[in-house]
Amino acid sequence: MSPWHGKKTGRSSSPVRPALLAIAVSVMAALLMAVLFGARWTPTYGGSGGGDTSWVTAGARVVIKAVSSQQASAADPVVKVAESRDRLLGGLLSPDFNDTSCLSRYRASLYRRESLHVLSSHLVSVLRRYESLHRLCGPGTSAYDRAVARLRSPSNTSDAATADQCRYLVWTPHAGLGNRILSLTSAFLYALLTGRVLLFHQPGDDMRDLFCEPFPGTTWILPEKDFPIRGMERFEIRTRESLGNALARGDDKAPQPPPWMYVHLRHDYVLRGGAKDRLFFCDEGQDAVGRVGWVVLLSDNYFLPGLFLIPRFERELSRMFPRRDAAFHHLGRYLFHPSNTVWGMVTRYHGSYLANADERVGIQVRIFPWAPIATDELYAQIIACAHGENILPRPVQEPTSSINATAAGKRKAVLVTSLHGDYYERIRDMYYENGAAGGDAVSVFQPTHLEGQKSEERRHNQKALAEMMLLSFSDVALTTAASTFGYVSHGLAGMRPWVLMSPVNKKAPSPPCRLAATIEPCFHSPPNYDCKARTKGDSGRTVRHVQHCEDAKDGVQLVE
Repeated sequence: MSPWHGKKTGRSSSPVRPALLAIAVSVMAALLMAVLFGARWTPTYGGSGGGDTSWVTAGARVVIKAVSSQQASAADPVVKVAESRDRLLGGLLSPDFNDTSCLSRYRASLYRRESLHVLSSHLVSVLRRYESLHRLCGPGTSAYDRAVARLRSPSNTSDAATADQCRYLVWTPHAGLGNRILSLTSAFLYALLTGRVLLFHQPGDDMRDLFCEPFPGTTWILPEKDFPIRGMERFEIRTRESLGNALARGDDKAPQPPPWMYVHLRHDYVLRGGAKDRLFFCDEGQDAVGRVGWVVLLSDNYFLPGLFLIPRFERELSRMFPRRDAAFHHLGRYLFHPSNTVWGMVTRYHGSYLANADERVGIQVRIFPWAPIATDELYAQIIACAHGENILPRPVQEPTSSINATAAGKRKAVLVTSLHGDYYERIRDMYYENGAAGGDAVSVFQPTHLEGQKSEERRHNQKALAEMMLLSFSDVALTTAASTFGYVSHGLAGMRPWVLMSPVNKKAPSPPCRLAATIEPCFHSPPNYDCKARTKGDSGRTVRHVQHCEDAKDGVQLVE
């Protein structure tokens, strides 16, 4: 062993060694000076909120990233996937973040199967341009301050003075976390298409410490203190400033546009005679919205497929998404990185229960008031699907040696996510009381069973996000029809799940499940409006890439 490893040798100390050490130190110092002062300077961003911005050389950036990567590995020891995998997801993610400020950003993909969905180079270019726009116009900039001042006193500003200023889209949360993630993704794509800066409105505490900042060197959180538009979370279809009401009054023809407009895309925009609000998906509505500098949006829908119905966006969308059925997969992986608090929950659970499995099976169960079904009936449907599609091995009555089980079969970890514990307990007991066909060793886990959805509570949302992430690490998934929780999980995974079809007259249907046609979520409340004929229409028959959903017949989704 070399003396450098601390083992004593028979040789005595020599004055040569200090001399060599001094030379080595001098060389390293010279190299360090070259790195620090011999290359161009670039920004590096420390905190997730964009407040810690410093400037280093490109060479120093490499050193900093190497060190932070080692720190991240030490804090996140359960990852066993080779680190050589593309940490930027083919250019989807920006490299300009400090790794430790958001551990999940560059590491979540290491827990999932590698994506098979090709990323468009044009989408990468669009995202880099957007990041520059957000740094220019986001909160804390002089451009943002001027825009808020104009919003506060619109009568003091002429059209000529504001023609080249920053424009904004303010998203406000509504409904459960799955709905929020899907509507926020839709809002982001709309911001990309229209050159607006997306701002995240947080009226309460329920969405704090949930996600990392997605855009480098800035923040997407709307400053609440001095923002002049109040009560946005309470806006609804009758709000005077809504698009539908503005069109009904003819405000879109007025010489002076209003300073801001509200876009109401909650599910009831198609239920309360809101034909005017549906015009958001027509050129007429887009012309009206395009005149204002500030747009406030409230939605509980994945309205992204509806943007593919708008002719003016068709060419740009086809360049961004040559495969239309991977839109959420790419945008979701770009936007949503769990905070370090949530990521800690994810990695601790994964390391304790899932990391050593040969195969991970995700089962997501949700019961809706509009689709009632008894517990026994739904459990039977889950098992019929899981066994019929070879998702889980059938139980066997014969005693099985644990040695033979691990040698002959796979170690399967089954992750059950549900508000209730009944389904987890029954699946667990089935394999506890019986062996598994093929000698598989089946372990069943459920992180939480909260008994009810509490979207107004931060801790509840953190646990829900952690479970979405854990479910997205599955090798095969079984999800509930029309569940936005399931949509988010398999969309991030880029995986077509087996879908438990909705009950018919409180009974499980036959067949009990189907393999999803696409990884894309469903737009549950499409406009169903013919813009040219100005009457009712079928959104599932307007363009080739938007068709009706298998799990929600009134909805539409992107297909290839």
